[in-house]
Amino acid sequence: MKGSNDMQARNNHFEAISDISRAFGTTLDHDELLNLIVKSAVKAMKAKAACLFLSAEGENDNYVSVAQTGLSKKCLHSEAEQVKQIQGLLKKEGHIHYRDAVTDPRVRNRESKKKEGIVSILIVPVIVKGAMIGCLALYAAEARDFSGKEIKFLTILAEQGGIAVENTRLIRKMRDNTRIFLELATGIASSLEILTILQMLTEDVAKAIGVKAATIRFLDDNRKTLRLAASYGLSEKYLNKGPISAEKSIAEALKGKPVVVKDARKDAGVQYRNEKKDEGIVSILCVPIKSKEDVIGVLRLYSDRERNFSDDEIKFVMALACLGGVAIQNAHFITMLKTDIKELRSEQWIFNSWF
Repeated sequence: MKGSNDMQARNNHFEAISDISRAFGTTLDHDELLNLIVKSAVKAMKAKAACLFLSAEGENDNYVSVAQTGLSKKCLHSEAEQVKQIQGLLKKEGHIHYRDAVTDPRVRNRESKKKEGIVSILIVPVIVKGAMIGCLALYAAEARDFSGKEIKFLTILAEQGGIAVENTRLIRKMRDNTRIFLELATGIASSLEILTILQMLTEDVAKAIGVKAATIRFLDDNRKTLRLAASYGLSEKYLNKGPISAEKSIAEALKGKPVVVKDARKDAGVQYRNEKKDEGIVSILCVPIKSKEDVIGVLRLYSDRERNFSDDEIKFVMALACLGGVAIQNAHFITMLKTDIKELRSEQWIFNSWF
């Protein structure tokens, strides 16, 4: 009998994974995939309910329900709080099991679980690129122990959820990046309002990368200080803090290299450290802006948390900085052309006056 039950369980697990894999190949609907995952978990493991929690955008310690089946709205809120409390332990242990959530002192809001008809809970993490971005929780109406195979199966489903989330993120990012390039290229081609283009560039790049702020600064004639051309997300007090010299990170960027400052509050080569701390600036990415082969300024991104910028993010920011350089170069050429035309017309008038 036990062997028959094990075989049925394996068949259920295989069918659930097959359905999810098939869905990945036939739909790009993010919500549809996530709902399929929680429903498959309940069906295959004969549970009462399941819920997929993910960290809110930019908030690693705040979790929200993105897909669920079998739970009331009131219960969902309390469960999100529970996930917030156990995230460290969950990442360390790989899973958490409450055999009797009604009596287990580790469980929050035990009375609400009793009213909901929840007894056993199994929780596994959702991992993307080594980082925990959420968890998948399974709820049973009776006290039960979960086998290693069941825990592994639920972990696989959680991984599928992570893949769905990451795929959606990549598609959204690709579309956003394409839109930004198109808008900037269109602006460069149709407008000589260089400050408007640069202002649009700082806002778009900050939002695309998900940082607090961005600035564009250009070298003055002596090439020792930089003057602000455009900014987004910074206070007037911070912007007016004083002249910006070619500090360490800027000096490296002026050599044509991207530079990342992991913690601007502690880096000895950073200017105005106290002001950056007051402004909530932690990590900085600084990339050069070039006109032809000459570095004429820098584009800087400011994060309000310690952050590692990926190679793809750095390349994307450098590409946008390159577009900024093109915009400046175009504006310069158009100004020169207008001057030449004006002089040519003047010379033509002089020539005609000879006859």
